[in-house]
Amino acid sequence: MKTVLIVEDDLINARVFSKILTKRGGLDVKHTENVEEVMRIASCGEADIILMDVSLSRSVYQGKSVDGIKITQMLKSDPQTSSLPIILVTAHAMEGDRESFLKQSGADDYISKPVVDHQQFVDQILALLPKNDQ
Repeated sequence: MKTVLIVEDDLINARVFSKILTKRGGLDVKHTENVEEVMRIASCGEADIILMDVSLSRSVYQGKSVDGIKITQMLKSDPQTSSLPIILVTAHAMEGDRESFLKQSGADDYISKPVVDHQQFVDQILALLPKNDQ
């Protein structure tokens, strides 16, 4: 079973995403906003894809405040985790944000909150999952 790591500081959003992904997508889900844990899970290969909240108001890494863009940049610049698909998730969905966030972060895709079409949400995630052992 494929595992989605949800990096989200809003517990309600994390629960909603988790329920949609397990029920509709048949996926296993992990959730954390702890940046050290995100890095460990990614480098140990414990997740097949990451849903990364852009804002992450409380996240700190090595003493510095970091957001989802910065964490994505760190993961994408590390050869060990660079091929792990990352989808940015944000409520800050203004015109031009998608392109700007994707370019800044190196993420693979972008989903705006709130998620209205649950099936499209699942399909977007399934489309980016590695196909090797499905």
